[in-house]
Amino acid sequence: MPQQVPTNIITGFLGTGKTTAILHLLKNKPENENWAVLVNEFGEIGIDGAMMSDQGAMIKEIPGGCMCCTAGVPMSVGINALLRTQPDRLIIEPTGLGHPKEVTAKLLSEQFAPYVDLKATIALLDPKYLSIDKYRDNQNFNDQLESAQILVANKMDNATEQDIAELAIWFETFKQTHPIESAKLQLLTAIHGELPQTILDIERTDITQETTTSHHHHHNHADFEPQFALKPGEAFTRKENKGQGYFSCGWIFGAEVNFNFDQLFSMLSAITAERVKGVMNTDQGCYAFNVSNGVVSVNKMSLDGFESRLEVIDSQLMPWQQLEDVLLSLMVD
Repeated sequence: MPQQVPTNIITGFLGTGKTTAILHLLKNKPENENWAVLVNEFGEIGIDGAMMSDQGAMIKEIPGGCMCCTAGVPMSVGINALLRTQPDRLIIEPTGLGHPKEVTAKLLSEQFAPYVDLKATIALLDPKYLSIDKYRDNQNFNDQLESAQILVANKMDNATEQDIAELAIWFETFKQTHPIESAKLQLLTAIHGELPQTILDIERTDITQETTTSHHHHHNHADFEPQFALKPGEAFTRKENKGQGYFSCGWIFGAEVNFNFDQLFSMLSAITAERVKGVMNTDQGCYAFNVSNGVVSVNKMSLDGFESRLEVIDSQLMPWQQLEDVLLSLMVD
């Protein structure tokens, strides 16, 4: 490598808008630069990579929430593959249920330190979560915030006056217990993940790295690539995952399968799961669907010949077979 690659970890809990923020950064990156993104997802089918591939970046995915498992082999393989492309910048998006401190420790290790210029870690936060016990009491939620030097209160357009007041009180308390100097800890606000490019060049503040593995849902992936390609003649497949108090179910449908857009939108609007993502071929074209807090966001994609993918994550086990039956009923010729 001729020089160290500027690298950022962009973390945050489920539904805080990490993927949307990265998409905004990719869309507005300098035209002469080639960026690479390593994506880790709790689900088994990989949605975020499909959304980002439309922006021309080099994407590698690690499914199943296992970026740091098996001694970090999946992550190491993925990073090595991306560094070999000699990108101008590397962005790493851990799963919303992941432990960014372990990712940081890996990037600062002797294996990668000569090749990676690790900048400030950025953690996205939905202010509404600060008033909900199941988030504030979640160890992963707190670990992600503790790992960051830059906190971004995203989705400020949906925040109430009470949410904003709670954010200010929380941040003052957080600074008192954060392991870096409070003067160097930054809190920014954003709408729709619209982060300024300059945020990526803020230097990292050295803090003591404490890694934990007890909360991990371990896998034994031999490689970082998904191992779930559709078999010849198979119209779709389903993959489930569970761990850390959450359950996920994902589907992949063959590129020849299309869905009724209006009916699909209605179905996704009715799902009460905490997180729903999909990139789906419909009778109106290929669209990315993103459902968070009951709000469905839709973006047109330029993908062609793409296998449709849908992932549902919730803290309760859902009736996956019933959901699958509804999906199958929405298929059109």
